[in-house]
Amino acid sequence: MQHNVPDMSRRAQPAELLELMDGPCSREEMRACLRDLARANAWLHGNRPTIKWLSTFLDKLAMTRQPLRILDVGCGDGDALRGMARWAKRNRIEVRLIGLDLSVDAISIAKEATPPDCEIEFVATNVFEYEPQARVDVIVCSLFTHHLNDEEIVRFIGWMETHARLGWFVNDLSRAATPYRLFKLLAKAARWHKFVQHDGPVSVARAFKPDDWRRLCAAAGLTEGDYSILSYIPARLCVARRKRA
Repeated sequence: MQHNVPDMSRRAQPAELLELMDGPCSREEMRACLRDLARANAWLHGNRPTIKWLSTFLDKLAMTRQPLRILDVGCGDGDALRGMARWAKRNRIEVRLIGLDLSVDAISIAKEATPPDCEIEFVATNVFEYEPQARVDVIVCSLFTHHLNDEEIVRFIGWMETHARLGWFVNDLSRAATPYRLFKLLAKAARWHKFVQHDGPVSVARAFKPDDWRRLCAAAGLTEGDYSILSYIPARLCVARRKRA
């Protein structure tokens, strides 16, 4: 697997190809891995699709003058949420930001990395056990869904449908041989953490093609008119759901 490209005609389930980051590791190892993941995201503009989608709500926010409550599932070290805070500040809008992650260590690292004046609530829990204390306007996630098997993704789509008042946005990877090869080369050249070097290509093999998302959304009870599948360079495949409010 390290030298050959896996079969990209089908999505590898998490149980078939394991990511090192999903296994046990020390908090120091987790911190170093998340730091390099944030660097990779910055280099590859990984958070840009999410910010672009959030910007579609600016006109609505200008009219309502209500804060936008954003829940980020699988938030890791909170890098994407801090980017959303900067976006909100630039656009002079009020947001309430919540980061959710299964890993207690990731949440502790996120709190450490977040300045006191950047008001983000971080919660360590399983998403399916989380009950928001107040309304959630939008739910976003980045590089989260490829950690789930197909059954869990269908359940997650249903969970977002239940809890997101205005809509939700899934930001993940596009499954193809070229990004698989290129990420291996980039991660090695950049000397990123060994977890990132191993897990990045595995994430691509676990990732998606448009037909995968059509099948998963249909299984969750959505029609193709309910959502949009969006491609971004490099190698991002996203699903956007905007509810009629």
